[in-house]
Amino acid sequence: MSEETPQTPQSPARTKGNIIAVASGKGGVGKTWFSITLAHALAMVDRRVLLFDGDLGLANLDIQLGLMNKNDLGGVLAGRISLAQAVGYCEDGGFDVIAGRSGSGALSNLAGNRLQTLLDELALLAANYDYVILDLGAGVESTVRRLAYAADQIIVVVTDEPTSLTDGYAFIKIAHNERPETEIKVVTNMVNSTTEGERTYNTLNKACQGFLKYSPDHLGIIRRDDKVRGAIRAQQSLLNRSPDSVAAEDIKQIARIIRRGHAGAA
Repeated sequence: MSEETPQTPQSPARTKGNIIAVASGKGGVGKTWFSITLAHALAMVDRRVLLFDGDLGLANLDIQLGLMNKNDLGGVLAGRISLAQAVGYCEDGGFDVIAGRSGSGALSNLAGNRLQTLLDELALLAANYDYVILDLGAGVESTVRRLAYAADQIIVVVTDEPTSLTDGYAFIKIAHNERPETEIKVVTNMVNSTTEGERTYNTLNKACQGFLKYSPDHLGIIRRDDKVRGAIRAQQSLLNRSPDSVAAEDIKQIARIIRRGHAGAA
């Protein structure tokens, strides 16, 4: 894949601040689960939410949600339907979703001009929602970055594993250098305690401050919770299956912070 310079999409119709990209430097950190549960948490307080599967070639939102949508992003990229026609509904979560096609690799192989057209259409569609959440693929490839830069803010999900922190730092470094105006925040996931979550963030932030002279905000901590694995296996939302679990409470707290920040920016 070529390392072309990402371009910022035109988005004249949408409300500033309502597109959020969820990224990670490596896989296995719970990024897609976080995207789904965050979408549900925002929808639970009557926010209109669209969840977009931007994973590259490994699209699996529909699998985790247990959806059988007739239309998906594959139809859009093939030119059979519009992006709006690919919007489905997740009844379990109360939000709209544009699913990818697992294993197709279509988005990762998309030509630059076609990707820009898709981003422009997504920006226009975002005008119909309070929040649009982009679940990106892991890594720092050009297409991942172009999708990330379509957002007003990027949430980087990390765990306390050294490889997660190293790769999370790499993503922040590239994103900050290429788009210093884009707001980057960090969520520490699957930690044993809030103290461990703070320590994990501080380790990452120390590297950012030392090498980048930049400090991404710490958006929140999600504590390790066996209820998460059970919800994923059952293809159910954690907020429905185990609404009082510690991870559910942590996600709802993060959603409250996002809502306050969005209201403050409006």
